[in-house]
Amino acid sequence: MKGKVLICAGSDSGGGAGIQADIKAVTALGGFAMTAITALTAQNTLGVQGVLGVEPGFIRQQIASVLDDLGADAIKTGMLHDVPTIEAVCDEIAARAPGVPLVADPVMVAKGGHRLLAEDAVETLKRRLLPLATLITPNIPEAEVLAGMSIDGEAGMERAAKALLALGVPAVLLKGGHMEGEVLVDLLATPEGITRFEDRRVATRHTHGTGCTMASAIAAGLAQGMAMVPAVARARAYVRAAILAAPGFGSGHGPLDHGVTVDATRFG
Repeated sequence: MKGKVLICAGSDSGGGAGIQADIKAVTALGGFAMTAITALTAQNTLGVQGVLGVEPGFIRQQIASVLDDLGADAIKTGMLHDVPTIEAVCDEIAARAPGVPLVADPVMVAKGGHRLLAEDAVETLKRRLLPLATLITPNIPEAEVLAGMSIDGEAGMERAAKALLALGVPAVLLKGGHMEGEVLVDLLATPEGITRFEDRRVATRHTHGTGCTMASAIAAGLAQGMAMVPAVARARAYVRAAILAAPGFGSGHGPLDHGVTVDATRFG
């Protein structure tokens, strides 16, 4: 089921999120991962201790190098920490990969609370990245920023998802992990309607990198020719299995076990 996925995102030295999680997830689901690294972080399960941005010209060179030779069946973006980075990534994708499915994870804050997107970059993200995206995968705090509204309960999630669609994004997966309660609900919104996904919440501190992993798993599905709903369903099943199999590393928000497998035939 190979599918080539170009991942434009930051590196996580702790191995639980970012480029490291992206590569593991795409590989576990049978895809082929390629990368353009946008930033380096000094990071572990306790938080982010430092961020070093990659020069935008070199980000462009990484993307051009990959797309001009190997090409991509899908693209995933993660941490794009400032305006020049967003501009560099969007320019290259628009020029070299028009029409390639793009899953954009609008990474803003790390699990430990460290800001990963400059405040002055939010409008650029909305103006440049969202129009290129096939799907965006915000969590609730990210959706509140992008939609400019507070989200309270599932009804609030629906309103925010529809507001994000109104910005011109073809599909929004609004993740409900930040909500309270035993039931976790994610909403996939498209102009055709809303698909609701529900699971029992897993009581664990080992959730580092779940957002990165989810977006990359969906991108792998799209790269392999899956339709949106089955790609999201398989990605959610994979992330849940990876949480349940978490190795228990670190003293904070621990990583998942990205080496788990799911039965691809269940998802079409």
